[in-house]
Amino acid sequence: MKRILTKREKEVFELLVNNYDTKEIAYRLNISEKTVRNHISNVILKLAVKGRAQAVVELIKCNEIEI
Repeated sequence: MKRILTKREKEVFELLVNNYDTKEIAYRLNISEKTVRNHISNVILKLAVKGRAQAVVELIKCNEIEI
């Protein structure tokens, strides 16, 4: 089965579902907050959804991430 997320996008969303905010995710992954937001935006576009919460729901449905 083909994966939807890149390795980094998966890392970002796994932290997101564990209640880390953009700043904390950036710090933990040693990337800028803008890069975190870009990863999130790219996933939202890939999934054709309206926001982070909807992206999380779709990623769980697709077995890309777990909560």
